[in-house]
Amino acid sequence: MVWQRCDEMTQKQPLWAQVWKKGEDLRHWNARTPVLRSRSQGKYHTCANKPLYLRWFLNWATDRGYNTNLAYKKFRPTLKMTQRKVIYLTKDEIARVRDLELSEAQAYLDSIRDIFLFCCFSGLRHSDVNNLRRSDVKGDHIEVTTVKTADSISIELNKVTKALPNYTNQAMNRDIKELCRLAGINEEIRVTTYKGNVRTDKIQPKWELVGTHTGRRTFIVNALSLGITPNIVMKWTGHSDYKAMKPYIDIVDSIKASEMTKLDMLVSGSFNK
Repeated sequence: MVWQRCDEMTQKQPLWAQVWKKGEDLRHWNARTPVLRSRSQGKYHTCANKPLYLRWFLNWATDRGYNTNLAYKKFRPTLKMTQRKVIYLTKDEIARVRDLELSEAQAYLDSIRDIFLFCCFSGLRHSDVNNLRRSDVKGDHIEVTTVKTADSISIELNKVTKALPNYTNQAMNRDIKELCRLAGINEEIRVTTYKGNVRTDKIQPKWELVGTHTGRRTFIVNALSLGITPNIVMKWTGHSDYKAMKPYIDIVDSIKASEMTKLDMLVSGSFNK
């Protein structure tokens, strides 16, 4: 029964299932990870998730008495990875998207802009914005049960989110990129990936990296930059783990460090007087 369950749970990751079935030393996977990576054509961030699926199943099997070998609990694959870039729009970039004048041929992007800006000012995922109904508006806030996690959250309305967008487009990611390209969101971003031990650096304009989730990330970064405490932001976004907020907090800390130079100008000006 346990092997049947293993087949069901790991049919998309047969190599990991084979390790347990054949009784291989888990340490061998440090050497076999590049093989998995080349077969799946995935990045190391993707490959790093594969042991998690196996670990989840082994925990399930152990709790039910099917497995007694606990060596897997000490297994930590060695993967060379870089921290994922958090792509978000600055206040100036948001203004450029908002104020962009669209031609008649580009008019279809107007509703795309409404949805994207709604995400930027509400912190909702695109799937949740598409699922919004007028009945979700409760006075000065909206009540949402998120599609991805089924969390119930309440978000206060602001000037942008008072008008609910009403549009569904399967090509949303493509159209958001086009919108940002037209708005001149072309800051160069270095994206570093690894295939085995081979490092690849690619320089891309920011608009190529923007997608539906960028609105949510933009909301988080700008909310934290305004001094709103992380626990309040987490209530709006539905994050339950403070660890998930750390990449955004690190960005805000770097912004604060650069903003401190403005005080140097203030001090310099005062002495000149």
